[in-house]
Amino acid sequence: MVTRRRYACSRQRGQAAVEYVGVLTLLLLVALAVAQLGIAVYAAQQAGTAARAAARVASTEDQEHRAAAVAKQSMSGWLADGATVTRETGGEAVTVQVRVSIPSLLPMLSFGSVEKSATMPRD
Repeated sequence: MVTRRRYACSRQRGQAAVEYVGVLTLLLLVALAVAQLGIAVYAAQQAGTAARAAARVASTEDQEHRAAAVAKQSMSGWLADGATVTRETGGEAVTVQVRVSIPSLLPMLSFGSVEKSATMPRD
């Protein structure tokens, strides 16, 4: 009788451990998804800031050549390394597009890139 109780008690502990590992794995995946979403939003915000700063500089007389440098300087260094900046000059306005690749927490997944643009009137 005593051995049967011990066996039942040890089975309950084993079942609780398996359930704990399952729930812990699920919580870890949810935490990674939330962190990845935060990184994607941050990359989009940085791209928008860089586009506005570069467009502001590119719209100024004799400063067009500095647009790409200003865009990369206005972003965090770990995002600026993979960023691309393009400038289109029209008659009355300058448009700057900044594309930033979204870093991934898990190397096997790719989340692409985000692109933001800003237009400023020429001085």
